[in-house]
Amino acid sequence: MVKRPEDARLGVGQSFAFGFQHVLTLYGGAIAPPLIIGAAAGLDAAGISILLAGAMFVGGLGTMLQSWGLPFFGSQLPLVQGVSFSGVASMLVILQGGGGLPEVFGAVLVASLVALIAVPFFAQILKFFPPIVTGIVITTIGLSLMPVGADWAAGGGALEGTADYASVENLLLAAGTLLVVLILSKSGIAILSRLAILLAIIIGTAAAAILGIADLSGVMTGEIVAAPEPFAFGAPTFAVGAILSLVIVNLVNMTEATADMLAVGEVVGTKVGRKRIADGLRSDMVSSVLAPVFNTFTQASFSQNVGLVAITGVRSRFVVTAGGFILVVMGFLPPLGRLIAAIPDPVLGGAGIVLFGSVAAAGIRILGKVRYTGNMNIVIVAASLGFGLLPVVSPEIYAQMPSWFQVIFGSGICSATLMAIVLNVVFNHWQIGKAKDAAPPAEAYLRVVSKKHLARFEEGDTIVDGRVLDADGNEVPAVDHHRYRDLVARIEAGEITDPEELERELD
Repeated sequence: MVKRPEDARLGVGQSFAFGFQHVLTLYGGAIAPPLIIGAAAGLDAAGISILLAGAMFVGGLGTMLQSWGLPFFGSQLPLVQGVSFSGVASMLVILQGGGGLPEVFGAVLVASLVALIAVPFFAQILKFFPPIVTGIVITTIGLSLMPVGADWAAGGGALEGTADYASVENLLLAAGTLLVVLILSKSGIAILSRLAILLAIIIGTAAAAILGIADLSGVMTGEIVAAPEPFAFGAPTFAVGAILSLVIVNLVNMTEATADMLAVGEVVGTKVGRKRIADGLRSDMVSSVLAPVFNTFTQASFSQNVGLVAITGVRSRFVVTAGGFILVVMGFLPPLGRLIAAIPDPVLGGAGIVLFGSVAAAGIRILGKVRYTGNMNIVIVAASLGFGLLPVVSPEIYAQMPSWFQVIFGSGICSATLMAIVLNVVFNHWQIGKAKDAAPPAEAYLRVVSKKHLARFEEGDTIVDGRVLDADGNEVPAVDHHRYRDLVARIEAGEITDPEELERELD
C-alpha cells in the first residue's frame, strides 16, 4: 500500500539536515517568550538560561510527539512545537500582580489540563473550516508573519530605536541571504534546492562573522552540559484569575493550532480530519502540562515552519522528528543553543521573507479554487482578511479594549479565523426564507464520482491543479479509455517495467 506523503523516510543524514532547518526557523520565536518573561521576572543570565533550556527540551519532546505520534497523541504531521507567544501578555500581567514565576507556572499547568479535557469538544469545529475558511486562515498566517521577517531583516527588536535598526548593513545582509536562497533554489540540484534555507543561513552567518556583525566568541562560554532541572524556581502556586486568563489563551492557541494543521495538510497534500486534529491538540496540551515542570510555558505549533515545508517540498514528518531530537539535545547542551542564538537576525529575516511568503501563497492558491459567482464569497474573503490584518499592521489598535478582548483579537490569525467562520455560516449556510434562485454555498456544487474510477486511486493519491499525483508527488499520467486498457495489460505482462519506458510510450 502506498504511504501518505508525510510518511516518506529519508536517510539519517538528510533527515537531520532538513530537521536542523526547522530548528533554525523556529529558534528566534521560541526563545523570545522566555527572554521577555525572564527579564520581567527579574532573572539574571543564569536564571534566563534555565528558561531557555526548558523551552528547548520541552519543545523538542512536544515536536517528536506531534510528528511521530502515539495512540491518541500527535497529528503525525510535519509540525514543530515551541513556546507560544500568545500568552506572553497574560503572563506579564501575572508577574506585575506580584505572583512571580510559580504563579505563572501554576496557571500554565491548570489551564493546559482544562484545555486537554476540552479537546474532544473543540475538535468538532472542523466542519466550520471549508476551503474558503482554510484559504483565508492560511493566507493570514503568512501575511501576519511578514512583520516578524521585516523586524528580523532590520536587526531584531533588541536594536529597535537605535541607529543600527534597519541599517544599510543589516538590510544588505538580509538581501544577500535572500539572494542565496533564490540562487540555490534555482540551481537545479535537488539537494541544494531543498537545503537552500539552511545553507543560506550558514553562508549568511559566515559573512556576518567576517564583517563583524555576528559574534561567535561566546558560544563555548559557560556550561557545556546541563540537564533541565524540574521546578527550578519552586513549586507552582495557583490563582483563579491567572488560570482563567490562560484558559482563554489556550482556546486561542487551539484555534491557531487547528489552522496550522489544516495548513500543513494542504501543503503536504494529505487529509486532515477530526481525529488528527484532536490528536494534534492533545499533543499540544500534554506538552503544555509538562512545560511548567521543566520551567517553561504553554506550547503551540509554529506557523513559520509550515512555510519551510512548502518552500523545500520536504513533507516527511520524520524530518521534523529529527528536528525535535536536536531541540532535546540542545536542552542538555547549552553551547548549541548559544550557537544558534548567535545567528544574526538579518540572516533569519532574509530567509523568512521566502518562508512566510510561501505560506501566504499556499493560502492564495486555495482561495483561487473557491467559486465567487452567485454568492457573497468575495465579501467573506475581503472582510476576514481585512479584519485579521488590523492587529498586524496596527499592533496598538486594541490597546483600549479589555484584556480578554486583546488576548483573542490581538492575534491576526485568530481574528481572521473567527471572522471567516462566522461570515461563512451567515452568508453560505443561513437562509432567510426560501429564495428560489439562491445560489448554493461555495463548496456545495453537486457532483458524483464513478466507483469504477475511484477504485483506480491508491492510498496517498491527490489531485492538484487537475493532475493526479501519487504519495511521493510523482504525476500519474491520464490517458483515454482504450489506451488505459492497453497500457495496464502491457504493464501486467512485464512489457513496461520502469517509468522511463512508460514515458516513452506516452510520448
